[in-house]
Amino acid sequence: MPTSPTRWAVLGPGGIAHRFASQLPFADAELVAVGSSPTPAGAERARAFAAEFAPDAFVGDYDAVLAREDVEAVYVSTVHVTHARLALAAVRAGKHVLVEKPFAPNHGTVMAMVDAARRSGVHVLEAYMYAHHPQFQKVLQLVREGAVGTVQHVDASFSFATGKKEGRLYDAALAGGGILDVGGYPVSAAHLVAGAALGHPAAVESFSARGTVGETGVDEWAVASITFAGGVTASARTGVALSEPQSVTVYGSAGTIHLPDPWTILGDTRVVLTRPGADPETFAFDPELPENKAYALEARALVSDAEPAFGLDDTLAVNALLNRWRDAIGLRYPFETDTADIPTVSGLPLRRAEPTAMKYGRIPGLDREVSRLVMGCDNQPDLAHASAIFDAFVEAGGNTFDTAWLYGMGKYEELLGRWMANRGNRADLNVIVKGCHTPHNDPESLTRQLFESFERQGHDHADIYMMHRDNEEIPVGEFVDVLDEHASAGRITVYGGSNWSTARVDEANEYAAKNGKRPFTVLSNHFGLAEAYDVPWAGCRHVTDPESKRWLSERDIALLPWSSQARGFFARANPDDTSDAELVRCYYSDANFERKARAEKLGRELGVPATAIALAFVLAQPFQVFALFGPRTIAEARSSMTGLGVELTPEQVAWLDLREG
Repeated sequence: MPTSPTRWAVLGPGGIAHRFASQLPFADAELVAVGSSPTPAGAERARAFAAEFAPDAFVGDYDAVLAREDVEAVYVSTVHVTHARLALAAVRAGKHVLVEKPFAPNHGTVMAMVDAARRSGVHVLEAYMYAHHPQFQKVLQLVREGAVGTVQHVDASFSFATGKKEGRLYDAALAGGGILDVGGYPVSAAHLVAGAALGHPAAVESFSARGTVGETGVDEWAVASITFAGGVTASARTGVALSEPQSVTVYGSAGTIHLPDPWTILGDTRVVLTRPGADPETFAFDPELPENKAYALEARALVSDAEPAFGLDDTLAVNALLNRWRDAIGLRYPFETDTADIPTVSGLPLRRAEPTAMKYGRIPGLDREVSRLVMGCDNQPDLAHASAIFDAFVEAGGNTFDTAWLYGMGKYEELLGRWMANRGNRADLNVIVKGCHTPHNDPESLTRQLFESFERQGHDHADIYMMHRDNEEIPVGEFVDVLDEHASAGRITVYGGSNWSTARVDEANEYAAKNGKRPFTVLSNHFGLAEAYDVPWAGCRHVTDPESKRWLSERDIALLPWSSQARGFFARANPDDTSDAELVRCYYSDANFERKARAEKLGRELGVPATAIALAFVLAQPFQVFALFGPRTIAEARSSMTGLGVELTPEQVAWLDLREG
């Protein structure tokens, strides 16, 4: 841990940094360095800042400050769009990092930052200083104690009128507007209150919003409605062009809790508890007392080993809601559109981290090795999110991506294509293209969709091509002929079927052998630890039965099973949570929950999550398996990838599959 006093640097000597630095002496801390942009104006601001708060502090650009050994903790308070790169640079330098809100402009970037923070060994927090203050902690205490009965609604606002439509708050290139600048305050307050009411982090059941995007391309006024699990609702308001009182009110079945000054905590620092038939109770917090200095409290929280009042899980949850808020009003900044050149979050070149736990295998006919985990490209809402997850996968050693003409009606292929163009790495990857899906599964449609997929993805080659469905009314030879034609033309390297019966694959390969055509060398049917009781789409096929397993062992055909993680069953399924109807329909059963319990038990013994055990089960088969997975977050991807380091015995495989004895 840091020395006492903790030696801090400020990156970005702006207005909020002045408030932070003024309270550092109350945090057993000292300012030893000030960093700014390497411009004459930036250097002048840094010198003036140091003269005001620490005349002996080092002054330099960001890199020079982060290189200093005497800096232990860093406060990043630059404009929103620079938070991520500076925070990750500080993490790489081994500094604890307090990042001003918002953590980053979009949830994809936030995910990458949190992932890096959790793997770094240093502390990283988002700077919602109000959450650490005794005033708001008193609110949460009253909620937990049931002082107002059952919490029903939270009303929270933070808006103001700038008086002029210029500067960073009205600059779309700097992620301006109210939602990102101050909208996180009411959203985070609602999130924390709902969690206190439930006794655990609050999941969001529904979200809606309205707002006004002005002529400069930023939100000027916006309102959000949130329903949390357990029935707690919330209203959040924000804006930079409309003033209203800044407040938080918690409504319960037996009273209310009101904060007239929830955010700045400089004036009317009271918590007012009102219950029917009783006089209001007021809890006051003198802002002049050292223990009531909010910025000092968050500085202490960063370097403490205690659980913070606002941690990284809270950061992920709140920033996801801010993303949804902007999506709801149609606000996307120019630098994050789905056609933008979005760099890595760190700004560094993308490369595989060494050593890597990734395993590789070979598919007959394909020269390049194939990662045993294959990234499915059907869960990414936007390019920033996709870029963050795809980058993490490549860094972990992944080199194979699964797409389909049907996914998102082309959106997901376009996202992958744009990401590959941004990274310039198409030649290093294996791309699976799927087409020929019901009702368009015929040789003519196959060719048309193949060219459309190429156009969307921005290249002219499929390393692996699979027909997404079979059409048994068409002689199998017609499919083999057209696939072999595309392979001969250099458009496809190897091919096969997805959701094809083993009998039809045999028939296709018999035809290929007799007619001098290339055979099927890949099959993508469902296979995994959880047994599927229904399928998410019509025409799906499974190869989990013993006969199919024998067939796979006897043929020189690689299995690329879809839903190897049972669509998140091992990560998030709970018998009491039926909110995901598809997950319930396909996988909820006593037997599968027993498999999940056994995976969790074995995971605890081996020190890995259940998702890792589920993956290890798939990879432990006696035939070549390249598991498709479609993580929605980097955390899900990391959880699954830990399975690459798990080697299961045949006895463990049988026990997990309820086949022991």
